Amino acid sequence: MDIRKTPGDVIRHDVSREDMILINRLSKSELTPEQVYTFALRLCDNEIDRDWERFDEDALDILSGLFVGKSGIFDHNWSAEGQTARLYKTEVCREGGTTEAGDECRFLKGYAYMLRNEKNAPLIEEIEAGIKKEVSIGCSVTDRCCSICGKDQCEHRGGRTYGGKLCYFTLREPTDAYEWSFVAVPAQRKAGIIKSFAHEPGGDLKKLLAAHPGCLQQLDVLEKEARLGRAYMNGLRRELVRLAGLTDEAMDLKIFSRAAEKMEEEELLELTRVYQKRMDEKYAPAPQLRARTAAACEDEDRAFLI
Repeated sequence: MDIRKTPGDVIRHDVSREDMILINRLSKSELTPEQVYTFALRLCDNEIDRDWERFDEDALDILSGLFVGKSGIFDHNWSAEGQTARLYKTEVCREGGTTEAGDECRFLKGYAYMLRNEKNAPLIEEIEAGIKKEVSIGCSVTDRCCSICGKDQCEHRGGRTYGGKLCYFTLREPTDAYEWSFVAVPAQRKAGIIKSFAHEPGGDLKKLLAAHPGCLQQLDVLEKEARLGRAYMNGLRRELVRLAGLTDEAMDLKIFSRAAEKMEEEELLELTRVYQKRMDEKYAPAPQLRARTAAACEDEDRAFLI
């Protein structure tokens, strides 16, 4: 059976050396990074869509291989004139949370390229402006399973509840991938532009890494180490300012504190050593217990003679 799913999420992607190797495997002539425009897009996921259908996890893995090299067109119009881009790489990504069906959220990400020429300039401009963003895929699957009865063809209708259970259909065992298209209205709800990390200053890094649990764990470790490092540096600065204030009464501590904020560890440690030495010289420690002289001991003994 032929299936057309319409998620979306077109995002920019910078051209790397690895990208160019994959792109040139598909091109007839050797292309350079200056000749191509690349972007990444969310092709499909395993969430229940507006058609009350979803791909299972195995289907996403199969589609990942099938879609490499497939053309990007418009509105599923199978015409050579509409060919505008091509997928050169795909990957299945994980993201936080679970689907409505109870599975871990996963989606198929594709990387596409097109030529930078006069013909494609308007489309590139529309992609950059967020006007062209939703996409749809065309593929063929072997099995379509009802969540109520498990059958391919049945009387159940997607979106309705039967005995308190939602009816939807799971698409399984893809056999072919035809194309992907720019469309106006996507079936999957996560349609829209996703800004890439390089183009989202101040973005939430954890959201960007949600699809990679291992990276999130590394980020947590790095954040903890960063907090400890900041606490250590702040302690060095406070101690330096304290010693400077005690040893130099003419010091403007506000100005000195601002200067200390720009110092690195080596500078802070050296100045702290210098001011600590001045501190020891200026306020030499005096012992609380002093040795008594022989005369003092004698006088003290006489005071108790009877």
